[in-house]
Amino acid sequence: MAAGRSLWVFGPWPGAGLGRVVRTLLLLLWLASRGRALYFHIGETEKKCFIEEIPDETMVIGNYRTQLYDKQREEYQPATPGLGMFVEVKDPEDKVILARQYGSEGRFTFTSHTPGEHQICLHSNSTKFSLFAGGMLRVHLDIQVGEHANDYAEIAAKDKLSELQLRVRQLVEQVEQIQKEQNYQRWREERFRQTSESTNQRVLWWSILQTLILVAIGVWQMRHLKSFFEAKKLV
Repeated sequence: MAAGRSLWVFGPWPGAGLGRVVRTLLLLLWLASRGRALYFHIGETEKKCFIEEIPDETMVIGNYRTQLYDKQREEYQPATPGLGMFVEVKDPEDKVILARQYGSEGRFTFTSHTPGEHQICLHSNSTKFSLFAGGMLRVHLDIQVGEHANDYAEIAAKDKLSELQLRVRQLVEQVEQIQKEQNYQRWREERFRQTSESTNQRVLWWSILQTLILVAIGVWQMRHLKSFFEAKKLV
């Protein structure tokens, strides 16, 4: 199950000014959806991973909490403090940038240094909960990307910002995040173009090779037939 989303903005569009406005609005709508919450179930030895597409130099914050199923109440209840979760994050180059043990409820933070698909994996450090939950644990996960990861109420209290100053800071960080997303989309487009050009070049060389093989086979068949007819004294 992938938690990342992709948005491609193609250009040029009819009307350069209108195209820029539409692209900016689409990016704003996409950024507004970068914070997402979900829950899932995992077994005692199961690892659940999510893919998040993240630009470079972007902060990501994940909040989670676990629940065990109570058979008597027939509902999920908060997990015991002794149960923990192991969180591992890998960058697009498959390098581990976060690997840490947390409790039954926690918060993890990391900053991307390479644009692309980051893999976020969680699994429990305990097998004891299978006795109580039939082998299943419910995990609530909330991932915030970019400026959505900032707690502006805390920032305003810490820096003693007025409402106007806080709003300006939010807008500045949103613009910076939009620039990062645009750079990331350009980087993806460049990689896609390189892959397309490489594929086209390989197809061209393969076609040339096939043509040479067919020509070689044709020449060999003609020489073979000529030798056959000469041996039979038909020519």
